[in-house]
Amino acid sequence: MSLVEQHRETRRTRNHAATRASILNAARRVAARDGARDLSLRAVAAEAGYAPAALYGYFHNKDELLLALAADDLSGLARAMREEMQVHNDGKLAAAASVALDLLENTETFAAVSAALPSNAGSGDAERLFNGRMIAALTALSEAVGGSASREAQADVVLIAATLAGLALLGRSGRLAALGFDSPELLARLERHFSA
Repeated sequence: MSLVEQHRETRRTRNHAATRASILNAARRVAARDGARDLSLRAVAAEAGYAPAALYGYFHNKDELLLALAADDLSGLARAMREEMQVHNDGKLAAAASVALDLLENTETFAAVSAALPSNAGSGDAERLFNGRMIAALTALSEAVGGSASREAQADVVLIAATLAGLALLGRSGRLAALGFDSPELLARLERHFSA
């Protein structure tokens, strides 16, 4: 490949990434306004200033778009957990779990992504990206409980993540309060049960 061809390919890759980011930003605005569950490619295209057909070059359908948004949110979740753990020497799990619970409960894409995940695990790019980011978030959670690589420790991390997802669902729907519990109380119990 000549230097000119390399330059063109680099520019094309940058333009593709910039357009994809623009579409994701527009999708995030539409999801915030209309709800992620009601997100449509047509509304995202209008928000981004593109023809609806142009989005299909980046996302095959609404589910892929939701997975990409949730993947970005998972990156932010992992980063936020790590930052919170740096602030707290004691109670790292409670600190990481608290920030994770807040993001899970208040981020629209997390509430909608379960419907976008295929019932049979596939190998699409959007799903692979989502899975990779989910593993990064689970790794951050693992660091909060001591970072052991044993199968038992990994199972504990999955249980903690599932607990946080369930608590987020209960909190988002108001059912946690209706049951007479609050997040800090339950996160403290989580810390006691799972911290190293």
